[in-house]
Amino acid sequence: MRSSVATATIQPETAIPFKATAVSEHDKFFWTYTEEPHRTRRQAIIKAHPEVTKLCGPEPLTKYCVLGVVALQLTCAIALRHTAVLSLPFFLTAYLIGATANQNLFLAIHEISHNLAFRSPMANRLFAVFANLPIGLPYSAAFRPYHLTHHKSLGVDGLDTDLPTAIEALFLDSLLGKAFFCTFQILFYALRPMLVYQLPFTSLHLFNIAAQLLFDYLLVTTFGAKPLIYLILSSFLAGSLHPCAGHFIAEHYVFNREALASKGPAKIDVPVPETFSYYGPLNLLTYNVGLHNEHHDFPAVPWTRLPVLHELAKEFYADLPCHTSWTWVIWQFVWDQEVGLWCRVKRKEGGRKVGKKGWKEEELGANERGGIPGVK
Repeated sequence: MRSSVATATIQPETAIPFKATAVSEHDKFFWTYTEEPHRTRRQAIIKAHPEVTKLCGPEPLTKYCVLGVVALQLTCAIALRHTAVLSLPFFLTAYLIGATANQNLFLAIHEISHNLAFRSPMANRLFAVFANLPIGLPYSAAFRPYHLTHHKSLGVDGLDTDLPTAIEALFLDSLLGKAFFCTFQILFYALRPMLVYQLPFTSLHLFNIAAQLLFDYLLVTTFGAKPLIYLILSSFLAGSLHPCAGHFIAEHYVFNREALASKGPAKIDVPVPETFSYYGPLNLLTYNVGLHNEHHDFPAVPWTRLPVLHELAKEFYADLPCHTSWTWVIWQFVWDQEVGLWCRVKRKEGGRKVGKKGWKEEELGANERGGIPGVK
């Protein structure tokens, strides 16, 4: 089957020594014993292009985009209050508009988690709770520490909750299993983190829950249950078989054949890439999350400046494998027997620090301070 990844030769100077090993016959993940590649490339880019640091900082446009999408979702939700839930107009509106809008809000919260909407960290925390409202269920407060740990401890087993567990990979290692995962992946991303490690419960979590419950209560008591059903259905579809949901799989699953050929105890001379970018039109709806290598290299660069970063440091990105279609990513993930939940790069905790100092929490967002509760 044709791969969704456009591959190219990785430049020798950017390669990190890598060993692909199987821990056991039941564990088929790619295990590496080096640090993750993004901080190393970040330092190389800053050395070659010191002006890149000027791209960091909040993007004022973000708050207006969020306000517009929140208004759109509330308008659609209220407009459907007299429409039967089990009707084609209700479902199509939820899929075509609602799922796209709520995926946009998922990724707005992702941007805001890096302090990229306002200069004030607290203003970002509160605005994330506001952006959370049309999603129907509270999650913005919990998302931030789990996501920043994903950056700081990329691929680290037991810390990076973006990684599928061995149980998931084992039981869903089939066409039907992968189809099930893609259909319900929003539930995996919502529930898995809590099973991997527990966050400290803070006043921000309490505020997030209270604000969401109050919003849902007012919506239902004023307009009935259907608007809330629309919002929650939109959130489910946003993380299901929807083109924009392809980014969940595209970002870190390994698709390219050279990497797949190394699965098992074989050794190779070039690294299996851990992050893949996508440069297609759906970035317009998703805060440029497709520029994922660029984002992991510079988490404090907002969505509007990631294309500028790409052009400025193009020699570092031009030869990296990238995806050409999120829809094709989902299709290939389900149908290709050689691709599945095992196709992720993992490392033990020490692997993130081999030869280099690890990520500082101050590097994970604009105006970030250390000591973020729940970040490991």
